[in-house]
Amino acid sequence: MRIPLKISVVLWAIALVTLLGYSISRLLFFKSIFFEHAGIRLTQPQVAAADNRTVQHIPKIIHNVFHNWRVPGNDTLPADWAAMRQSCMDTNPHFEFKLWTEKASRDFIEEEYPWFLRTYEGYRYPVQRVDAVRYFIMLHYGGIYLDLDNGCKADLTPLLYYPAWVTDGGRGALSNNILGARPNHPFWHRLTLSLLPYNWNWPLPFVTIMYSSGQWFLTAMWEEYHALLPKPDADAPQQHEHRLYRVMMDMAPGADPWVFFSHQDGGGGTWNNWDNTLFAGIGDHLLLFFAVLLGGIGLVAWLGLRCVRRYRRNGYTRLKNRPSSV
Repeated sequence: MRIPLKISVVLWAIALVTLLGYSISRLLFFKSIFFEHAGIRLTQPQVAAADNRTVQHIPKIIHNVFHNWRVPGNDTLPADWAAMRQSCMDTNPHFEFKLWTEKASRDFIEEEYPWFLRTYEGYRYPVQRVDAVRYFIMLHYGGIYLDLDNGCKADLTPLLYYPAWVTDGGRGALSNNILGARPNHPFWHRLTLSLLPYNWNWPLPFVTIMYSSGQWFLTAMWEEYHALLPKPDADAPQQHEHRLYRVMMDMAPGADPWVFFSHQDGGGGTWNNWDNTLFAGIGDHLLLFFAVLLGGIGLVAWLGLRCVRRYRRNGYTRLKNRPSSV
């Protein structure tokens, strides 16, 4: 059965509008990147000086994840990363340390969260598995997670008195390179469950990684979580207990000093793809990027309007069938 042309056009239009609307709704979180994030802002000196050490929420466990996808099966840390990890062991000898290799991570997901194993194994980029497993570790064990290019400058015990926190570089998205939480915190429940619907393969590798499991995804979940909480009320301070904390790690000149953590110069970058440089350039020239973007949208709209007008001016009307003369 052939579908009439008008109905076909309407169906295609509905499908396109639905897809476009869904995509836009997913990307609306970008507005939060350029404004102050939700949650309670804490500088590292504030944490060090805080007088809140009555209830320890976070267990004394420090987690690192090492998946050697370049040399599978070799679980020996590179010397520079081993030195960063050792700095935490030296300053926190009373903590338990867990190193999650590729096999240990997969076994953990298969045993504790088998419903996620298919998605975990199906990720296109290996770093997506590194991202995802850290979230499940926070949910299941709690503790403090650190990327291997981050080290420790001091005892991390003062950070254990906040139920859940992430780190904030002060510019753009929140960071997932250092995390802290008590086990089974509701934020990590919501975030891990959201990994399934956010598992999209976008045209650009950087966008796929960042928004399916990386920092953009974490930021979107952070803002969604806080949007569901009651508005803070000065007369009801108990409403603040579910808000999460942002530990500042701004590296800009004049920013608050780092008390607890260190960062390896030139560290990270193990998952760089061809488009990382593109997005780094956009981040360094945001005003120029938006000017070009708006100009491009305006040009496309103008060209589309011209095409519509030309079609209407030069179009034709289909004539009714006339009886053929014999």
